[in-house]
Amino acid sequence: MIRKNFIKCLKGLRRIDEKILDLLYPPRCPICDKVTLPEDRICPECRKKIHIVSEPVCMRCGKPLSNQRKEYCFDCESRSYNFTQGKALWVYGKLEKASIYRFKYQNKREYAKIYASELTQRYGTWIRNRKIQAIIPIPLHKSRKKKRGYNQAEILAKEMGKILGIPVYANLLVRVRDTKPQKTLDEAERKNNLKRAFKMSENIVQLKYILLVDDIYTTGSTLDAAAAVLKAAGALQVYTCCISIGKDY
Repeated sequence: MIRKNFIKCLKGLRRIDEKILDLLYPPRCPICDKVTLPEDRICPECRKKIHIVSEPVCMRCGKPLSNQRKEYCFDCESRSYNFTQGKALWVYGKLEKASIYRFKYQNKREYAKIYASELTQRYGTWIRNRKIQAIIPIPLHKSRKKKRGYNQAEILAKEMGKILGIPVYANLLVRVRDTKPQKTLDEAERKNNLKRAFKMSENIVQLKYILLVDDIYTTGSTLDAAAAVLKAAGALQVYTCCISIGKDY
């Protein structure tokens, strides 16, 4: 009984701390960056403007399809991937791009709670049905993380883990090569850029179902390279989840 009361007390203090933090640092809409109500997460006007990923989508990567008769996007029709299936929240447009840019490069770490809340509300059931045992963020190279001060994918993964009650292994997958930004390369260069870019920090034979988390999905090369390493280490199924994703053309 004493232990239960102690736990209740801790939970109560945590809620009070969160309310105090909300007063000191009011939550901001990740789209317009203006102060918004905690229950709104995204202000109503901005919610009307963002592009939510909706059916039809690619059965492999989750990219929106322009042709309803297609099952896979051009990229997934053209090549095979090491991950089983992926999901994304928003279509990568001007507003979404600006939001993620602030999250990555302007220290808007608080956006992670909102992104995670939106992602888990949309895909929480899908994630649980995949029997996910671990959430793993795409890592940054140590030099880039030191320069930026944080890994945005790691922060997002931890917030998702809190909501879903799934362990997050932030240091299990390591980026051993400081690769060039994928957006600056063509498809062939992207593949070569990521060769031997990741390695495992320890054996994970007990983890069979893994969710990889990143901020943006373009061609899927980064997630694919990471999934290949995880599968080589013993994972059976690797799934992906991102904030934003491009369209199929």
